[in-house]
Amino acid sequence: MSDTKQTVFTNKLSKRIIVTPSQTVKNTFFYVQETGMIRAGDAAMTHRQDLDSFLIVAVLSGSGELSIENNNYTLGKGDCFYIDCRKPHFYKSSDTDPWELMWVHFNGATSKQYYDYFLSHSKNAFRPNYFDKVISAMTEVISINEQKSPDADIINSKLIVDLLTLALTVDNEEKQYDSALKQKLAAVNTYIEDHFSEDLSLEKLSSQFYISKFYLTREYKKIYGKTIFQHIINCRINYGKKLLRFSDKSVEEIAHLCGFNDQSYFARQFKKAENLTCFSYRKMWRD
Repeated sequence: MSDTKQTVFTNKLSKRIIVTPSQTVKNTFFYVQETGMIRAGDAAMTHRQDLDSFLIVAVLSGSGELSIENNNYTLGKGDCFYIDCRKPHFYKSSDTDPWELMWVHFNGATSKQYYDYFLSHSKNAFRPNYFDKVISAMTEVISINEQKSPDADIINSKLIVDLLTLALTVDNEEKQYDSALKQKLAAVNTYIEDHFSEDLSLEKLSSQFYISKFYLTREYKKIYGKTIFQHIINCRINYGKKLLRFSDKSVEEIAHLCGFNDQSYFARQFKKAENLTCFSYRKMWRD
């Protein structure tokens, strides 16, 4: 399914494997374009743009620097970076402490959407919570493409998702929140899940948990990636889906049980969430 080519570095431990997936693979999966590792003596400067590729790099040892979109980062052992190679970027090993790297160039599937989501929550350079898992996944990518495994394309896609998951769940310093605040917001979240059918408002929640509306709104969105209003609506829609599937109650009854005073508003929110009417959803799951 894929054609691979390996180029040789000065250091025998360095390797670069270039992969050419079929069009079917490109249309279906995340796919590897290039993967490899650079050992001591082969570290070089890279300065490019307009490359239709996404890149995740792990620093095994040494240090270096990354520059992308007017942001500059100093990187060392245990750091990673994740970039869109269409953007102008530059990365270079330290002259006095040359780095050793592992990397995966990839594309396909929802690569851009993953990258946009990542950047909305983090920065290009990050320190993963489980660096060993990053190295393990990259090592496996290198191994299966070096051996030309018949299932390489499918496994590549799975391993790229693993790497993206590790990048998206990183706990950067900017995201280190006071533990007391985390506990309070977790309590707010649980309260919403237990009382979503009631008349909930920011005023009520801020009063209940002794926190300002502004602070509650801002910090909740930072941690949970959605607004309090969105979470309330999601809880109500989820309960509505259960009632539509497992009860014979009317849509009007379900709307009120979910916390919607207006049946038409419930219907609009349901259609927005599921792209189906309440009746179509019920029919689909019962037929």
